[in-house]
Amino acid sequence: MALRWLAVGLALAAPISSYAGPYADDMAKCLVRSTTSEDKTALVQWMFAMMSLHPAVRTMATVSGEQRTAVSQRVADIFQELLTKSCVNETKDAVKYEGEVTIVSSFSMLGQVAARELFQDPNVAAGLAELSKAFDATSLRKTLGLATQ
Repeated sequence: MALRWLAVGLALAAPISSYAGPYADDMAKCLVRSTTSEDKTALVQWMFAMMSLHPAVRTMATVSGEQRTAVSQRVADIFQELLTKSCVNETKDAVKYEGEVTIVSSFSMLGQVAARELFQDPNVAAGLAELSKAFDATSLRKTLGLATQ
């Protein structure tokens, strides 16, 4: 059950609305500290591969079954290493004192850190700039009663 929650939390890579106590914070810090850039890249690849299954984006990306299986195995290996070796003490304490949901919140934080690294890539940043070109900030400022520039 905890591993399913872990997958959902990481796939969302969004802030968890429930309270994350000090043990979950310690676990999250350990997860971030214990992963390499390559590990974080694998996490982002896995999230992308899972999202590519959704009908709304399926036609925009092609991820083969073999690629999905390979990245899922890589991420499973990372999770296994983190939970049973690198961060075993933090994981035990978090689950003992704050419950299994701490696994979700801690891995969600790791997912956010991994995604942030992805968005720092110059190519991704340039792509993100397309949104600001298309967005009418003047209209928003007028709607909110703010001074226009």
